[in-house]
Formats: sequence, structure tokens, C-alpha cells
Amino acid sequence: MIEKIEEILQEIENLKANSEQDIEALRIKYLSKKGIISEMMNDFRSVPAELKREIGQKMNLLKTNAQNKINALRESMQNSGQSQEILDMTRTAYPIQLGTRHPLSIVKNEIIDIFSRLGFVLADGPEVEDDWHVFSAMNFAEDHPARDMQDTFFVEAHPDIILRTHTSSVQSRVMEAGQPPIRIICPGRVYRNEAISYRAHCFFHQVEALYIDKNVSFADLKQVLLYFAKEMFGSDTKIRLRPSYFPFTEPSAEMDISCNICGGKGCPFCKGTGWVEILGCGMVDPNVLELNGIDSKQYTGYALGMGIERITNLKYQVKDLRMFSENDIRFLREFKSAN
Repeated sequence: MIEKIEEILQEIENLKANSEQDIEALRIKYLSKKGIISEMMNDFRSVPAELKREIGQKMNLLKTNAQNKINALRESMQNSGQSQEILDMTRTAYPIQLGTRHPLSIVKNEIIDIFSRLGFVLADGPEVEDDWHVFSAMNFAEDHPARDMQDTFFVEAHPDIILRTHTSSVQSRVMEAGQPPIRIICPGRVYRNEAISYRAHCFFHQVEALYIDKNVSFADLKQVLLYFAKEMFGSDTKIRLRPSYFPFTEPSAEMDISCNICGGKGCPFCKGTGWVEILGCGMVDPNVLELNGIDSKQYTGYALGMGIERITNLKYQVKDLRMFSENDIRFLREFKSAN
């Protein structure tokens, strides 16, 4: 009987299977109630007493090895099935649903790409700023309304530390750190103490651009604005500039584009005028240049700034600004094709 046990042990060690059906057939053959090992257990009763200990140990080993081998074959088959599933060339390349870029990121990247083609480079700065870089260096008077608590978030116990109200503070930091030529674009989040509604929020996003060099003129600014408008809204887009006022530019202007919904014919979106305002711009005030260590007699420059939410509204007709910050997955999925 010992020889038979040794023979079956060797046989079990060499077992192989190509399917779950093969493994089940082997389990029935060796481990079922009518299997080989059960029959040998029945024969164990006739073993002489002096051999029962030795043969009993080998029978236990035989049963254990058989069970372990069946389990190993089954585990190997399952792992093989998982590997095969991963390599299944009929499956979709992306079995999980991909996310989308946020619409503000889509538009911001598009704006950056347009200005990058004109030679502008990215510049960044802190969102928690000091009064100098946000206001004073930008030629804001001490009694300017923008300094009022209603417009600006001040850090408690530090009256000169605020949340930046515009990304012009980045321009100031770049100007004071080096001399022209300067050609930068400054995207970022800004904060203002306003009531939240469908048309306003306490935080939003801006992109500002600054170009300073010798002999920079308003004509240069106009050409950049026209190029940007056509690239962003289409080749048929027209622009117009209206006189305005900003503390850091002189002369200053607001730019309108022909309504991209009605083509300039007049509709409810443009209030029947055919024009939509999108940004402010102007020639950098000489006082700003001098305050930031640049010789205003040698250099001139222009600056422009726009709200990313405003541009996004024009491109995608999003009527409620709050949608941009609520992270509603249904809203974000609408921009899948714009990625």
C-alpha cells in the first residue's frame, strides 16, 4: 500500500489542467467520496496494526497534497483568466469613464495659447498680497473706492495684507524685479467682497497681459486685441474701443466685440446693440512705471485684463456664474468635446 501511495503522490504532483472543468474532474477523481483517496481510506482498515501509524501519516500527506494541488490549479486558472482579460484586444481602451477639464481651465488655456503665439510668457504671484503690490504700485489713490472693505478682503490683524483683487499685482512684482523688455501674461484667481449671485461671485479668475519696451504704442495694443478677438471668437469678429478710466493706464479703454451669437445684428444677449464688452486695456500710466523702478521717459507699454468667466460665458453661454464653482458633474460633462 505504501508503494501505491507513493505512486499517487507522484501522480498528483504532476497534475495539469486547461480549464475549470478539468480541475473539477480531478477533484472528483481524487477527493470525492468515491474518489481514489476515499477508496484507499477504506482499504486502510485491513492494514496490520504495526503499519497503521506509518501508512496513516502517508495517507494524511496524500490527502493534503491532493487538496493543495487542486487549490493551486484553481488559483492559477483564475490568475490566468484575469491576465487574459487585461490583454483582451476587443475591450475598449478606456474601461473607466474619463473626466473632463473644467470650462474655466479650457478657456484659460486657450487664452494663454493665443498670447503665447505673440511672445508672451507666463508669470505668477501670490493670492495673499500686500497693499503695495495690489494698489499703491498700481497708482491707486489712498481714498480709491477699491480699498474699501466692501470691495477688498483684508486679513484680520494685518491691515496691509489682503486677498488680491486683480492679477495686476503680478505685473508689479515682475516690473520691480527686472527691466524691460517685459512681455508677460498673468492668469489667476482674484477675490472681491461681493454678494454671490448668478452674475457675481466673491472669487473669480482673470488674465492680464503686460508689454513694456521702447516705442510701444496704442496701435500695437489695438493689433494685439484684434488678433486675440479673431482667434478666440472667430475670424469674422470685429472690435471697438471705448474711452474709459483705470488708475494704472492712461489713456484707457474698454473693448467690445461684435456679438458672437447674433453676428452683430442685435439680440437679447447683447441687449440689441450688436456689441459685448469683454476687457479693459490701455497704455501703462507713467506713474506706474516710475513706482516700479522703470524709466517712463525711455519705455512705454500697454496692459489689458479680462475675466475668464466672462469669456467662458461668451463662448458657451453659461448664464449662472455659480455653476463654475459648484462642481456639478452633469455640468462638467457638457464640456467633454472641448477638452
